[in-house]
Amino acid sequence: MDPAADSPARSRRPSWAGRNYTLLTAAAVVTNLGSQGALIAAAFAVLDEGGDGGDVGLVAAARTLPLVLFLLIGGAVADRLPRHRVMVAANTLNCLSQAAFAALVLSGEPRLWQMMLLTALGGTGQAFFNPAAEGMLLSSVSGQQAGRAFAVFRLAMHGAGLGGAALGGVMVALVGPGWVLAVDALAFAVAGALRAFLDVGHIPPRVPGTGMLTDLREGWQEVVGRPWLWTIVAQFSVVVAVVGASEAVYGPLVARDSLGGAGPWGLALAAFGAGTVGGALLMMRWKPRRLLFAGTLCVFPLALPPAALAVPVPVGVLCAVMFVTGAAIEVFGVSWMTALHQEIPEDKLSRVSAYDWFGSIAMVPLATALAGPAESLFGRTAALWGCAVLVVVVTAAVLFVPDVRNLTRRTKEVTREVTKEVTQGMPAKSEPVLSES
Repeated sequence: MDPAADSPARSRRPSWAGRNYTLLTAAAVVTNLGSQGALIAAAFAVLDEGGDGGDVGLVAAARTLPLVLFLLIGGAVADRLPRHRVMVAANTLNCLSQAAFAALVLSGEPRLWQMMLLTALGGTGQAFFNPAAEGMLLSSVSGQQAGRAFAVFRLAMHGAGLGGAALGGVMVALVGPGWVLAVDALAFAVAGALRAFLDVGHIPPRVPGTGMLTDLREGWQEVVGRPWLWTIVAQFSVVVAVVGASEAVYGPLVARDSLGGAGPWGLALAAFGAGTVGGALLMMRWKPRRLLFAGTLCVFPLALPPAALAVPVPVGVLCAVMFVTGAAIEVFGVSWMTALHQEIPEDKLSRVSAYDWFGSIAMVPLATALAGPAESLFGRTAALWGCAVLVVVVTAAVLFVPDVRNLTRRTKEVTREVTKEVTQGMPAKSEPVLSES
């Protein structure tokens, strides 16, 4: 429990919204407001300098590659050092790289390799930030209201992302991409300042003396020792890859050829974002007893967008599909965070999170690279139906894992200190809380 939660300010907040949680949520809102607009600005910065779609893809890949390469190291570092310091250092790197990107664009004639280099620095910062941030968030709440806390956090994050994308698009049109990138740099500075005030006094000191490889091995043992964990990570390595390929590659092509262009596709993506907000609102009240069973059932709707694009359906139907999909995946997201919070020892949260992130994004570059050849070989419609079938097959396979069907939400508060004492001296795998049925 965050010790600062007992301050007088607590009376103005729910019991589960302690000081750390409030700071983390506020910082996430600030960074999402800036970052969503910056994604649009980076693409238009490339296009304004005469680049084409391939150049935009190279800049995007320059961010993804270091993210994949350094995620596992970032998770080990975040479990070795105070997490808030890792987060602040990553925010500082993001701030400086975005400020340099903004200055480059505003000065005129930025070169493609320069934009790729600065974007790669941002991706490196994100690789260290993501595991630390997730570990910090998971350790900032406790008790039966953890699921609601995660839902509110994700609601604030997605709401800020929607607002940031809309505001960023307007600002790019009015003042140009350079100033939007400058605003994002400022957002990272503000968020880093907020995260500097996080209190880690409630987190037990790290045990010195182990090496980086030992840390990574311990994190890996935590993952492979829990069938529910590694099977879902494996599932999402496929799901995220094929959904990412269908939406990043095939979606714009279908929109151009059959839906009326970029406008309707942007509307469909906005509907997905609105759906995530709706799903977060739902999870503020709904507490499914069998966490992962309910969450996994809500992964099946991710097959709907590629199927809708394969038909293709009218824009209104596509927006409805995207909204339902956004809401469904948010149910999974909150359930997944609650399961990690409940089952994973505090001192290994960031390493497990890093393996989770790594599994989710590692196949995305390969899938997007193969999307074009798959379209040429099988046709766009068949490729999209293939994406939908893969989502259904791997999600159905996960339901055969007993722990996925039966892992149950705890109804009593169990502090991490008690969990630590119980699991000391035991094998890496701690048995999940299973239902009796």
